[in-house]
Amino acid sequence: MAMAMARLVRQICAALALFCVSLVTGDDPYRFYTWTVTYGTISPLGVPQQVILVNGQFPGPSLDVVTNDNLVLNLINKLDEPFLLTWNGIKQRKNSWQDGVLGTNCPIPPNSNYTYIFQPKDQIGSFTYFPSTALHKAAGGYGALNVYQRPGIPIPYPPPAGEFTLLIGDWFKTSHKTSRQTLDSGRSLPFPDGVIVNGQGHATFTGDQGKTYMFRISNVGLSTSLNFRIQGHTLKLVEVEGSHTVQNIYDSLDVHVGQSITVLVTLNQPPKDYYIVASTRFTKTVLTATAALHYSNSHTPVSGPLPAGPTIEVDWSIKQARTYRWNLTANAARPNPQGSFHYGKITPSRTIVLANAAPLINGKQRYAVNGVSFINADTPLKLADYFNIPGVFRTDSMQTSPSGGSPSIATSVIQASLHDFIEIVFQNNENTIQSWHLDGYDFWVVGYGNGQWTPASRSSYNLVDTLTRHTAQVYPNSWTSIYMSLDNQGMWNVRSAIWERQYLGQQFYLRVWNPVQSLANEYSIPSNALLCGKAAGRHH
Repeated sequence: MAMAMARLVRQICAALALFCVSLVTGDDPYRFYTWTVTYGTISPLGVPQQVILVNGQFPGPSLDVVTNDNLVLNLINKLDEPFLLTWNGIKQRKNSWQDGVLGTNCPIPPNSNYTYIFQPKDQIGSFTYFPSTALHKAAGGYGALNVYQRPGIPIPYPPPAGEFTLLIGDWFKTSHKTSRQTLDSGRSLPFPDGVIVNGQGHATFTGDQGKTYMFRISNVGLSTSLNFRIQGHTLKLVEVEGSHTVQNIYDSLDVHVGQSITVLVTLNQPPKDYYIVASTRFTKTVLTATAALHYSNSHTPVSGPLPAGPTIEVDWSIKQARTYRWNLTANAARPNPQGSFHYGKITPSRTIVLANAAPLINGKQRYAVNGVSFINADTPLKLADYFNIPGVFRTDSMQTSPSGGSPSIATSVIQASLHDFIEIVFQNNENTIQSWHLDGYDFWVVGYGNGQWTPASRSSYNLVDTLTRHTAQVYPNSWTSIYMSLDNQGMWNVRSAIWERQYLGQQFYLRVWNPVQSLANEYSIPSNALLCGKAAGRHH
């Protein structure tokens, strides 16, 4: 009798365990991928050149996942150089181990592999991935990362009849290795050779007359802001980098380097083909790429002049940026209104002012933040932090406001406390537009303004319904101000999304820290973590 009872208890426990597992996997399923990175020869602008392929594709495959999916992605590096992918805009909650930049990860050696394991936790929207190493981004290796809402959580618009992903960006015919040699020698890259859409000079997107389609648009280029528009059609903005927006209607939209937007387009015109246009902004020479919006019942090819867009007008772009508003009544990735945590009612505990500059250091072109030009260490900063390895980085090498003095080179880290609420001001005293990205976070873009930021500039902030995003533009001789809730412990890259500037030092790391070590704050080091530099041979 006792044995039978024990057997029954074991069966009940086993059934409960299976039930719990099914609940977990039912809510947060695992998705497994194997990606192989190789070189290939393609002609994006009509000239054969070496590009980086992911599973033989350029651009790489789209990662189409659902909020909170567990992604297990085995990346096999068949290049002749170490390689990493970073997941642009994915917060990597408590998990900077998976961020895929040289401050957090050892690069994957040639003919080796690394398995990323991460969740797009409580996020929905249009994002991207791309290489973070050795100017590989100039050769491609990028793709879309689209995160869909979970079943039962409504989105604030009717489901579209279909959707299209458009990866737009400037492109250089020069190989990434030659471009890297140019930068290493202390010279700047030349003006881009063209603009491409989904890796080519011309693409076609087909839809049915009368239906509404979603366009996910990301600027994956190296250096140039772009304006996006569709001949004869308007764009309804519905989402920006994970934020549902007030659904304003636009004739065209600026998309700066590293940014993503999502629009709805209704095919409400006579059946024919229409130009889709992406053209450069703030450049003396305007480069243009076209694609075609093809009505399925069309027998008429694209024709007529291209729809005109803005070219060098800065004020036009600032005014448009200020019209981006958060949809406070819509659900986010979780079933709660996006405005339930109100950023505008919190006083920041700290202000950090970051000024970009383009100094010559030792006769070579560099880029700097508050006078410090960043160089990568041989040991990822995250590993140095974890293993308490001294001499890899310092938290006092860069000031938290511009201080003048001679420019210097350092592996710069700013220290911050977990759960602080801070204000960051990006001050741009140069004549070129900047684009700033923060890994691990999104942030509220509370203000744009001309000239020098001062505390009095706060009177112009939008403290009601500005949206959150992960990449903010800073206009020439202007400032952009953001609020951030430091709720994600880790070592996080803060960088220029303009890749020449990032490569030559316009970046640093934000160490968001709590001295109490807890899995509630941060996950443990992955069992498969690659170890290199001074961390090689350590046990974890």
